[in-house]
Amino acid sequence: MQLSDLAATLGASLEGDGSAQITGVCGIEHAGPGQVTFVSNKRYAALARTTQASAILVEPSFPSLPTPTLRVADPYLAFAKTIELFYEPPSYSPGIHPTAVIAPSAHIGARAHIGAYVVIGDHVTLGEGAILHPHVVLYPYVEVGKDFTAHSHAVVREHCRIGDQVTLQNGAIVGADGFGFARIPAEPGQPAWYKILQSGPAVLEDHVEVQANACVDRASVGETRVGRGAKIDNLVQVGHGSSVGENTLLCAQVGLAGSTSVGRNVILAGQVGVAGHCTIGDGVVATAQSGIPNDVAPGKIVSGYPAIENRQWLRAVALFNRLPGHLRELKRRPN
Repeated sequence: MQLSDLAATLGASLEGDGSAQITGVCGIEHAGPGQVTFVSNKRYAALARTTQASAILVEPSFPSLPTPTLRVADPYLAFAKTIELFYEPPSYSPGIHPTAVIAPSAHIGARAHIGAYVVIGDHVTLGEGAILHPHVVLYPYVEVGKDFTAHSHAVVREHCRIGDQVTLQNGAIVGADGFGFARIPAEPGQPAWYKILQSGPAVLEDHVEVQANACVDRASVGETRVGRGAKIDNLVQVGHGSSVGENTLLCAQVGLAGSTSVGRNVILAGQVGVAGHCTIGDGVVATAQSGIPNDVAPGKIVSGYPAIENRQWLRAVALFNRLPGHLRELKRRPN
């Protein structure tokens, strides 16, 4: 693809020679001739002057560069769209592999691709255009919308409901039992915990993606719900009876205890933990490894444990780092 054509496709303003042939994309550290790269983080701004890439996607205000430049409002989004122009993912023809096991009462929509050793239980409804990779399991009474993609070893448990254009990455589990046990009097050597039946389904609305080895537990009563457009990263735990709002991001190893309510457009960065029965308001951002034991008001940015406002946390951390010096100074002072 000629660089000028790429600029037109992305709606970008082109600076420099537009005749270069673009054959692929690459990160700025390793990009070479024929490739387009991007800068959206100031940490990589210096590399923009030394990269061997044939073109760079940058923001409109980025300084002039010797390399041909494509200026767009959001270079990261433009780069994501550029990848799609040069990478052709595998295609999967409609059909059912002979090793798949499908209950006679299941309803399979048109154009479905059912891979090897897939198991589809009684009274499952699977929408049109579904792609189920090998070893996917849909338990009885599951309802799935159209254009569903489930990668190998994904599992959807009984009575769970999934909307349109949902993706489950490898090993994602939707609707496994929530962690519910009641203590009971016990004799030595006897069980001390009574398992609470997890009767409520997990519900994933349209355009949700659950990535590898993440778990969205079913509820004891009611339901666990993940809102439209939410994205759940690898190894995330969504506890039973929780709700996750529209377009919220739960990044790697986030843990929501049971009955947590997370609002819309929230970002919980890696390893954030939220205690049970807490409410996280719309638009909240929690930085990595924050621990949230209480409700958080809408729009707040919080950090640390217990999580406090990010600016206050930054000041506290700076002070903490100076404490050894202050202690030495106090010791030197006369009594």
